[in-house]
Amino acid sequence: MKLDQELKQEGGDVCRTIKFVEPLRTLSTMATGKVDATGEVLYPPLNFSMVDYGIYRSSFPDSANFSFLKSLDLRSIVYLCPEAYPEHNLEFLKSNRIQLFHFGIEGTKESFYDIPEDTIREALKVVLDVRNHPLLIHCKRGKHRTGCLVGCLRKMQKWSLLSIFDEYQRFAAAKARVSDQKFMELFDASSLNLKR
Repeated sequence: MKLDQELKQEGGDVCRTIKFVEPLRTLSTMATGKVDATGEVLYPPLNFSMVDYGIYRSSFPDSANFSFLKSLDLRSIVYLCPEAYPEHNLEFLKSNRIQLFHFGIEGTKESFYDIPEDTIREALKVVLDVRNHPLLIHCKRGKHRTGCLVGCLRKMQKWSLLSIFDEYQRFAAAKARVSDQKFMELFDASSLNLKR
């Protein structure tokens, strides 16, 4: 980046005028810092974040995100929606030898809806198995179902409820649900039977 500077001394003040000569990088490049071998910008899915070493989370990825996902060298995807995985996404998984684990959890705004604890437990077993890493967890928006699964993982990692809820609310924002937080609070992480 080339900078042009002007110094003016009026009353002892120094002012600098900065002029950018090169175009600024796009937001997604700044956010990911990743560009593929052809110089193409890699676009992460919405709500993308690293959960832990080898574990990521996001919203539903589309074809614009495939190059970014490929750069992660994923082995597995944990999909939390009940709908079938789209054919073009399945083709991407197949061509990159990525295994799909499908746990169909209904998404609902009803406060009395019970999140299926057995399904969350089965999904956690997949997430905790390092043979599946690097792994991406996603639902539609990467907020509620993904947030509940990640919150239960955090509980297993002995995070405080305050920290778990803070992380959940960062992704869910104004759409945070008390029922999701109640589920995470009551989830008994000690009873998860993991055979390694």
